[in-house]
Amino acid sequence: MPVKLDKLDLSKYVIILTGSTDGIGKEMARILAGFNPKRLVLPARNKEKANNLLEYIKSSNEHVNNVEIWEMDLADLQSVKDFANKFIKEVGELHILINNAGVGLQGQVIKTKDNLEIQFQVNHLAQFLLALLLLDTMKKSVSAELPGKIALLSSNVHKVGEIDFDNLNLEKGAYWNPLKSYGNTKLMNVIIAKELSRLVQNENITTYSIHPGIIQTNIGHLNGAFANFLAKIFIKLSGSEISAEQGATNVLYPIFSLENKGTGKYYNEGIEEEPNTIANDQEIAKKLWDVSKQILKDHEMI
Repeated sequence: MPVKLDKLDLSKYVIILTGSTDGIGKEMARILAGFNPKRLVLPARNKEKANNLLEYIKSSNEHVNNVEIWEMDLADLQSVKDFANKFIKEVGELHILINNAGVGLQGQVIKTKDNLEIQFQVNHLAQFLLALLLLDTMKKSVSAELPGKIALLSSNVHKVGEIDFDNLNLEKGAYWNPLKSYGNTKLMNVIIAKELSRLVQNENITTYSIHPGIIQTNIGHLNGAFANFLAKIFIKLSGSEISAEQGATNVLYPIFSLENKGTGKYYNEGIEEEPNTIANDQEIAKKLWDVSKQILKDHEMI
């Protein structure tokens, strides 16, 4: 049964939403803008798509005065660090971070300028970096009356994922098993949301990992001779296709619903669900957290 989102007053909230120029993210940006946030900052790497997004929001509800497009590329760790530093200096206030951006189902190993596999970096490491750099700002901004929220967009495909510390960067097998590689990064999202919830449990911050459902753009990166076969598996694991608007609602509903209690939970199309059992292994979670921080230190990002 589709979830529905009630009217919200976000006039006291400063929000960052990544991955807002396409698909579910584009609809989320439109919906959030319509709830009149104090500031809605939308990082984007493509200026043309960013301008189209602003026009789309304006044509939909005319709430663009508090919407800001900032430059950031998750495939470039320095770009993420620059964005965070600028945000801390120029805004210095944050209540909601929704890490929606992602790439998926590559049929080959694609490296970023940081020499990291693109799914590992964009889906996990860069968004982990963004959350780390902005965490102190959020802690200072939130209160019991104005709680903080950090959401990581995952996927039901995380259920076929695993955490292989000898292959975190997905250089082995990303070509012959792109579904598994994508699932690994989506499992990382679930684990980090859980581990983060433990670290901020007394900070008035709630964390979430969320599978929004599947829309056509989710598999837009898929290519190769076996594309149709993998697409069918992906849809079977993720559920039937839905509209981008429903996908956006499926993400925002658990974040803002007063019915949801607890933190670090996984939601499937707006409904709480048990994730892959690996996500409950605190030893793996701590190691993933520590190893990810070390990679960022090696790249002189933290």
